[in-house]
Amino acid sequence: MTEHKSTTRTIRQRVSIPASPQDVYEALVNAKKHAAFTQAQATGTARVGARFTAWDGYISGKHLVLEKGRRIVQEWVTTEWPKGVAASRLEILLERKGKGTLLTMLHSEVPAAQAASYRDGWKEYYWEPLKAWFRNR
Repeated sequence: MTEHKSTTRTIRQRVSIPASPQDVYEALVNAKKHAAFTQAQATGTARVGARFTAWDGYISGKHLVLEKGRRIVQEWVTTEWPKGVAASRLEILLERKGKGTLLTMLHSEVPAAQAASYRDGWKEYYWEPLKAWFRNR
């Protein structure tokens, strides 16, 4: 177990999104809305146990917990995931803050060699496009 922990990292991020928690939740779990803000194909349905893909199949996973407008927990991997390494766990909490949403993300069990890339990727490929999408609606 110690060896496993040393080979994975946890990414924690908080970001303010200019939309309601329900709208942010829908953008993240509804394939059509997800594709709209990322400008990349997404598939799947917002149902616990359902599989999904994002970013033209680069990301894939399974919904583990879905609490509308409040919480999303997913099993999550990319096409660059090391062979034989278990899926990571992505948890997103949504909380109303003023007219927007405070999004707190905890992405755990990320392969250590990829953690820095994914840390930057969340900001560049998710949070910035998501904020821009809501500002331009």
